[in-house]
Amino acid sequence: MLTLDHSPVHSDPKVLGGTLVFKGTRVKAQTLLNYIDAGDTLGEFLEDFPTVNKDDATLFLKLAREESHSR
Repeated sequence: MLTLDHSPVHSDPKVLGGTLVFKGTRVKAQTLLNYIDAGDTLGEFLEDFPTVNKDDATLFLKLAREESHSR
């Protein structure tokens, strides 16, 4: 089970008004989803946003996929 302590993303009202971002960055989690939806690769996203950890991005995509399949 994933807990908030182990989540690759978080929301803080002091960072981009509480938008969901990758921990330790100001990169919106939605940006990764936008890249994937546009046909870009995870590698391209990581090249453009080097502050995002690859493991965090991969875990976020996995969680987003699981969430979309549970609906």
